[in-house]
Amino acid sequence: MSLKQVVVIDYGMGNLRSVAKAAEHVANSQTKILVTQNPQDVMDADAVIFPGQGAAKACMQALQNTGMIEPIKQAAKTKPFLGICMGLQVLMSHSEENNGIDCLDIIPGKVVRFDEQANPGLKIPHMGWNQIQQTQSHPLWHKIEDQTRFYFVHSYYIQPQLKTEVTGMTHYATDFASAVAQEQLFAIQAHPEKSAEAGLQLFKNFLNWNGA
Repeated sequence: MSLKQVVVIDYGMGNLRSVAKAAEHVANSQTKILVTQNPQDVMDADAVIFPGQGAAKACMQALQNTGMIEPIKQAAKTKPFLGICMGLQVLMSHSEENNGIDCLDIIPGKVVRFDEQANPGLKIPHMGWNQIQQTQSHPLWHKIEDQTRFYFVHSYYIQPQLKTEVTGMTHYATDFASAVAQEQLFAIQAHPEKSAEAGLQLFKNFLNWNGA
């Protein structure tokens, strides 16, 4: 059995250490986790993890600077691909953050801010443990019960155009899409690397997934 190479994309804006450590913790001996800034590594990988935190504009700029935009677009269409937090949001067409910024446009839809005016007293960012309702079955939900709590930190949320691509919903002042899937791509707003056993199970499911 050949060694499977899973890359964690490092473009200077992610909680990479804990993401890589969580993946390594559940990886089998045939799986190598590589944190990389090299676009070629992303092209050559068997599977890709795309974490991120911070602001959309800075994220897109960093992807541009590191030459990661095309490799990410290719990987998202051709191999198992896991987006986390900002690594989910910039997959969308456009974000309202930073006065509006065009994103990768892999998943049609937009990113909007939680509405404080409509919800006085709402704490932003949405931070802490919250449930994900699994709206579709998916290999990455394997052995994770519906309504399991995951750890979130975000001020913006996604609004995908296609409801068929939504695999998880969460409530915080409003019901929002917290997980999406598109063929061999799965992306989640929560931080699985901070989500204890459920998060580790999600990483394990991803490492065992062939994208089908």
